[in-house]
Order: sequence, then C-alpha cells, then structure tokens
Amino acid sequence: MSRLNGKKVAFVLTDGYEDSELTSPWEALSAEGAEVTLIAPKGGEIEGKKGFQAPVDITTSEANANDYDALVLPGGVVNADHLRMDEAAVGFVRSFFENGKPVGVICHGAWILAEADVLKGRTITSYPSLRTDLVNAGADWVDQEVVVDEGLVSSRKPDDLPAFNKKLVEEIAEGMHKGQRA
Repeated sequence: MSRLNGKKVAFVLTDGYEDSELTSPWEALSAEGAEVTLIAPKGGEIEGKKGFQAPVDITTSEANANDYDALVLPGGVVNADHLRMDEAAVGFVRSFFENGKPVGVICHGAWILAEADVLKGRTITSYPSLRTDLVNAGADWVDQEVVVDEGLVSSRKPDDLPAFNKKLVEEIAEGMHKGQRA
C-alpha cells in the first residue's frame, strides 16, 4: 500500500517556476498514491523557466485549503515573486498553517511564507538570497539540505530534491501537526 493513498496535495505556483521543483515532488507524491492538484492565479497552462508546461486544475481564487491535506510551494524567482503578490494565494497558503497541515517549500518558494506572516519562531532553509527576508519575517534561517519544523519541510535548491521529497512524503503521511501554526 502506498503511504499517501487518499491524501490530496495542492501545488501552488505560476509562470517562471523552477521546472524540477514542480516535476520531482509531483512525481514523488504521485508515486506514493497522493492525488495532486496544480493551483495557479490564472487558468490554462503555466510555463516553467526551462519551458515545461503544466495545465492548471483550479485557480487560487477558487481553491479552498479545506479540500487538501498538504501544500507544496515550488521555487523559481519569477514564480515566487509573482505568487506572493496574489492575495488569494497568500490567504490559501496561510490557511494550511492555521489548520496544522503539512507544507513543503523549496528555493524561492519561501517568499510567500513571509507574505503570509507564518514564519515567526520557525526554522527554515531556502535559496541563500532569501535569508534576510525570512529572518526579517521572524524565521531562524539555516543553510541545510532539508529542514523539518513541525510539518514545515524546506530545502534550498534543485540539488536538494531527493532529501526534500523523502521528508515531504514522511510529513504528509503523518498528517496534521499540532506545532504547525500561523
């Protein structure tokens, strides 16, 4: 039996995402039985910075965090910068923290966590250039391959994807985390 059968996982991103940071976790979670959904600010297709195109299942304004068990936030500078400006995306992300649900974030994807004001007292890693932004948002930033803090899984870059995927599967399999908070 796959560890994530029956789990619904939302991926939130937009154009300019880091291709492998969508495809690798998507494949890892799907292989474990998760039902994955791509959510973006606009419908149609989104395109990664290396040209990978993915169909959008639902928009951020239509999505409801109560319909999902976990959230994944891929990186990519353009993706992350545009996504944190989408109020519906920010509110959607914040809801996962308010409800104790697992969240995975890699690379620049962590910018939206600062915007959602969910980092106070949390330990996180990211692409190094986000360090100051995340520290200013209240996080304890560390430079590690993967960090797990009460259901929040974070990694720095595509090279970290194997460790990120492994921990992401574990945290989603565990389910709700009382320490996951907004």
